[in-house]
Amino acid sequence: MEEHTHKEESLKKVSGLYKDWFLDYASYVILDRAIPSIFDGFKPVQRRIMHSMRELEDGRYNKVANIVGNTMKYHPHGDASITDAMVQIGQKELLIDTQGNWGNIYTGDSAAAARYIEARLTPFALEVVFNPKTTDWAKSYDGRNNEPIDLPVKFPLLLAQGVEGIGVGLSTKILPHNFNELLEASVKYLKGKKFEIYPDFQTAGMLDVTNYNEGQRGGKVRARARIIQKDKHTLCITELPFSKNTGELIDSIIKANEKGKIKIKKIEDNTSDKVEINILLNNDVSPDKTIDALYAFTDCEVSISPNACVIVGDKPEFLTVSEILRRNTDHTVSLLKKELEIELNELEEKWHFASLERIFIENEIYQEIKGKNSKEEVYAAIDKALKPFTKNLKREVTTEDIIRLTELPFMRISRYDRDKAEENILALEGKMEQVKHHLANLIAYAIDYFTNIQKKYGKDKERKTELRIFDTIDATKVVLANEKFYVNRAEGFIGTSLKKDEYVFDCSDIDDIITFQKDGTMKVVKVEAKTFIGKNIEHVGVFKKGDKRTVYNMIYREGKDGPYYMKRFSVTGVTRNTDYKLASDKKGSEMLYFSANPNGEAETVTVLLKPNSRVRKSKIDIDFSELAIKGRDSRGNLVTKYAVKKVDLKEEGVSTLAPRKIWFDDTVRRLNADGRGTLLGSFKGDDKILTINQNGEAKLVSFDLSNRFDDEYLILEKWNPEQAVSCIYFDGEKGIYFIKRFLLENTTNVQTFMPSEHPKSFIEFVGTSDNCTAEIIFAKDKNGKEKEPETINIDEFIAIKGIKAMGNQFVKDKVKTINITVPEPVEEIEEPELEETPESDDEIPEEGQIGDLFSSEE
Repeated sequence: MEEHTHKEESLKKVSGLYKDWFLDYASYVILDRAIPSIFDGFKPVQRRIMHSMRELEDGRYNKVANIVGNTMKYHPHGDASITDAMVQIGQKELLIDTQGNWGNIYTGDSAAAARYIEARLTPFALEVVFNPKTTDWAKSYDGRNNEPIDLPVKFPLLLAQGVEGIGVGLSTKILPHNFNELLEASVKYLKGKKFEIYPDFQTAGMLDVTNYNEGQRGGKVRARARIIQKDKHTLCITELPFSKNTGELIDSIIKANEKGKIKIKKIEDNTSDKVEINILLNNDVSPDKTIDALYAFTDCEVSISPNACVIVGDKPEFLTVSEILRRNTDHTVSLLKKELEIELNELEEKWHFASLERIFIENEIYQEIKGKNSKEEVYAAIDKALKPFTKNLKREVTTEDIIRLTELPFMRISRYDRDKAEENILALEGKMEQVKHHLANLIAYAIDYFTNIQKKYGKDKERKTELRIFDTIDATKVVLANEKFYVNRAEGFIGTSLKKDEYVFDCSDIDDIITFQKDGTMKVVKVEAKTFIGKNIEHVGVFKKGDKRTVYNMIYREGKDGPYYMKRFSVTGVTRNTDYKLASDKKGSEMLYFSANPNGEAETVTVLLKPNSRVRKSKIDIDFSELAIKGRDSRGNLVTKYAVKKVDLKEEGVSTLAPRKIWFDDTVRRLNADGRGTLLGSFKGDDKILTINQNGEAKLVSFDLSNRFDDEYLILEKWNPEQAVSCIYFDGEKGIYFIKRFLLENTTNVQTFMPSEHPKSFIEFVGTSDNCTAEIIFAKDKNGKEKEPETINIDEFIAIKGIKAMGNQFVKDKVKTINITVPEPVEEIEEPELEETPESDDEIPEEGQIGDLFSSEE
């Protein structure tokens, strides 16, 4: 039986190894792959591509595949990553001169294969990026080649190109900036002046840099596509937001359309070398509102969070873009100084040898070579012969100098021109003085350098991205009403799925819904398919946060047998899914009357009391306009302590709020308060809108936003009761022009002012402005003569008469044309907004102010 021997198994903890390995890996990813160096602005792969291109540079284009293959000597991560990095640099159109299909930054199309496309360095790159004399070198990964630690870039390249990378535990995102603005900022910095720099993108678009925070962590910018309106039914995207291409943008628009956020008929992509995305709209859709909706619900607006993380030395740092520019500029100055010092040293060496050569030839020291048997004897003899003449040289003569002298060609010695040699030495001395001057005035030299770079390469690099402060778009105001909303009042359900119950309105899926119940309970909920609110729902509406113009009028009973109160209130902010008791917490409280008024209207109601011997009047009229708008939690004013039979509406009311600005959107023929279209003015109370059509029909309508104006109008404006309407019309029956001025009555009925119904009759001009003038251009008479034009003041020509009057004959002679001049309108003086009583739980109800008049005894 064999004897088995077991060696002791040794145990070793691996936790320490994992820790070291992870740190090594993290450091490698951060330093050697993901994060750029602050000095040259390159990640390692980009730096190696540029170095490889400089190696291959001969002025002609190289196949990208050839460049990638050469770069693999320095970058051990495969050809695909090198090709992708090279394409990204080439698409920025700064360092690489490209040929072939390098992809499209607008459409997102990828570049052709590396074997088909070609590249070479741009003149800018050759001048600014490379200088072997100032480059620090290190061995490549396999030790066979040298590669630059940092390229000696004399330009804030990191900020010009931008960069994005993800390391282990940190990331970087530096946005690209404008070429010329960076150079100007560097000059300002060197002059000791303040500067600001902001991003600029190849895809142009618009940018809000309000919260840019100089590119630091925590900052944010908003980029938008440029959207123009081609006509009433077509929008066109002509510029893209940063980081988005046309495909991504169109996908986001289609998704928003499918979700009902926007409403479009068709989308066409005609992008080639310029962006052109046409969005066709339906006839009932507002272009202005759609533009806002595109920014709110699609990638037409994107938010970008910059994060300026760079490698400084051998560790990452988080900086501002201003600090990066300052350090880049300082680094450029140090490189320029280093180049000048190298140049000065080279000039001094040239001067030294030129002077030594002149001494050697003019004094025929070369004759000392004769008779010498060895190099050492030759060198020693020449050295001895030179000593009497070398006192004025800048350094001692070395053996290397003597060797160079002995290597001078015989023909050069024999054809030596003393004057030409003297000129050469003087020229070198002049250059040396110039370099010394530059070194003594280094900042001025650096400023000239930056200025010259801008003159040479900045002609076609103007800012593309427009800086603009964006308005914050309220999504609830621009989203389409894409859902139908229903209510089951008896059972207390609301929602979009109750299609068998009562339809109340259209809304969007992001709206809030406000509900009021018979017992005075209010609740706000989100739009859902089906939501239980509570039985006996009195009112359902779309709730807008901060809405001070919607006023609710209410009469309720406090408790089962308590007194009756009335109040007016608005609801500006609430907590969703919370019950608010607006009548009273007492059991049995009930609303007897409720109205929701979108523009603060105050109606008159009649309160009918139950028969009671103590009551003098069984009927009470209440005008809500006499009641102040209080907080929703206030008790309100006392109506009566006696039992109420019912409350009836007596008369519709008008708005009691401050004036409201109203616009008219000609595309959808609707009024709005959101600033879309033409401003009609500030409206309040019973202010009206005047419309006049081509048939001579004038009509006054309210400024309710639900009104539609589907006809074509000659006039659509805010009505001024004291402003006369002027009209010049052609009477087809009589064949002459008439003029009339009249006032309109305050009625909602159509008022016709065109006396003639002849088919050839037409309105030449109608307007409401004072001091309009009419220039009459006469037709030629039978003899071919043309009467001199006349200009009249319409207000002075005729007085105000009745609307049915025919008016005065305007002109006897035949008219060729009538040119009307309307004075610039006088701006409307806005009334100040009235401060409304804030909502508070501590408000004191105004009891007894009106209620005491309605009861005989208390």
